[in-house]
Amino acid sequence: MGQKIIRFSDLTGRHAEDEDQLVRVVVRAHPELADGPVAIEALAGELAEVRGLALDLVTIELHRPDAEEPETVVMTAEAFDRLATVTPMAEVLRGAERVAARAVPVQAAAAAGAGRERVNYASPEHAGRPHKGRTTDAEKQVVREHLDEINERLAAEGVRTVDLANPEHVARYGLEELAAERGVTLG
Repeated sequence: MGQKIIRFSDLTGRHAEDEDQLVRVVVRAHPELADGPVAIEALAGELAEVRGLALDLVTIELHRPDAEEPETVVMTAEAFDRLATVTPMAEVLRGAERVAARAVPVQAAAAAGAGRERVNYASPEHAGRPHKGRTTDAEKQVVREHLDEINERLAAEGVRTVDLANPEHVARYGLEELAAERGVTLG
């Protein structure tokens, strides 16, 4: 007895008559994508309009004198071009100083929806920092395992620390057991 694998489009659920109809789509950046790139499959016909929907994007770095690291910003070329009010942007760019090319993270280059490079809050240097996005299990684990070090870093940065007596912080980072171990009552 043989087996038949039936493949479907992740976008529409439509059946692929032939495996050659499927296109692998790697999503590198999306506002709902918190844990890195993912791959989906779609029928080639479903992607026919993709090139026409693509945006002309510009990635710039802002090197502010009061910041240690440059800020990466992604915007439409049209919006960037409007910044030049005296001379057309094409002319400004032709006369600009050349700089050495630097590898731009793929996530930053593709983060049009986010507008800037995404921060990995599951990393020790960013875990516990306030943010509007979803708190991932990886970030919760880092905060639970390194709470004292993280609070020390946050305090040094002048950012609010993770407070075991704050019910919102405890819920956000899954710190119920740690709060109980340290005898902290939630206020």
